[in-house]
This record gives sequence, C-alpha cells and structure tokens, in this order.
Amino acid sequence: MPKTVLIVDDHAGFRGFARRLLEAGGYTVVGEAPDAASAIAAVQALQPELVLLDVLLPDTDGIAVAELLAENDGGPEVVLTSSREAVEFGTRLERSRASGFIRKDDLTTAAIQEVTAARP
Repeated sequence: MPKTVLIVDDHAGFRGFARRLLEAGGYTVVGEAPDAASAIAAVQALQPELVLLDVLLPDTDGIAVAELLAENDGGPEVVLTSSREAVEFGTRLERSRASGFIRKDDLTTAAIQEVTAARP
C-alpha cells in the first residue's frame, strides 16, 4: 500500500477533506496542489508514492497529467477522482494509465486501497 500522498484538486475544501481522511487512515500527506502545473512540480520535489488527482483541473485535464506521470519509470501511482460519474469521461478513464477512478462522494481509504491493490 502506498503511504505518501500528494492531493491535487482545485477546491481547497476537498483537499482539506481528503487530507483528514487519508491521515486518519494511516497515510502521510506530503503536499497539496491546486492545478496541474503545481502538481507536476510537487511530484518532482516531494516524490509521493500516490497522487490523488482530480480529473477536472483549471489548467490541464487530470487524465493528461496521469499520462505524463506514468511516462516516468518509478513514478507515483495515480488514482483519479471527480465529482462527476466515471461514465461522463467515456473510455478515457479506461485507457488512462491511472490505477483507477473513485468518485469524490465515494472516497474512503478502503476505496483507495482497493483501487491500488488491483494495479497490475
């Protein structure tokens, strides 16, 4: 199970909620980022094992960020999240190299563990 996490979401309230949830579940949140550009910089600087990544970011699509992060061998595991349903993103989620997708309303540490355990 990945233990260090970077939370990427443009809503500070969700980042705070996710931080509390993850820390209560035994994860160490090493940072937060509000957009794709700062997320990429934070991944390079902080080297998290897991990135909880919002699909809808103000500067770049989160799925594109997940693809960029997957290009680096030994890069972090990525779990995509959104307040929208997975079907709204079509096959892009399935084709992405992220470990999985969790709807924000369904976010729990158990859901994260399930998604990351299923990674090939």
